[in-house]
Amino acid sequence: MPKLKQGLIVAALVIALDQISKYIILQVFMWGDLLKVTGFFDLVRAHNTGAAFSLFANQPGWQQGFFITVASIASIVIIYLLRRDTGSVLSKLSLSLILGGALGNLIDRLNHGYVVDFLSFHINSYYWPAFNIADSAITLGAIFLIWDSFKKP
Repeated sequence: MPKLKQGLIVAALVIALDQISKYIILQVFMWGDLLKVTGFFDLVRAHNTGAAFSLFANQPGWQQGFFITVASIASIVIIYLLRRDTGSVLSKLSLSLILGGALGNLIDRLNHGYVVDFLSFHINSYYWPAFNIADSAITLGAIFLIWDSFKKP
């Protein structure tokens, strides 16, 4: 199977898992609702108009167009890189995870004007910013790319 097709299948799986999970959260939770699952993990419904860690979320609105543009350009570049059929299997997987995550969050921005976040981890009263499956895929993809960069060609 060509690398591009494999990469797009991985990206599509990420998008599907991301969008299904967000759909469930939107149906079950009201904005701001919280369900304690364990002593360190909660399910929440948060709306993020910014980037990671809600960076730029309090801006007057310019960030939406900016993040839509960045995600669109990044997706085009990643598809180009996947088509080139060079690089290791790990780098292709990394790019596919990043593509799926970028498109998952892009879909939210286009449909809602914000990204739906719902995974909330904490230690006592210290809370990590809420995130979602798309964010997780982007993070894993970046970690795998860094890991792959340390391997000899």
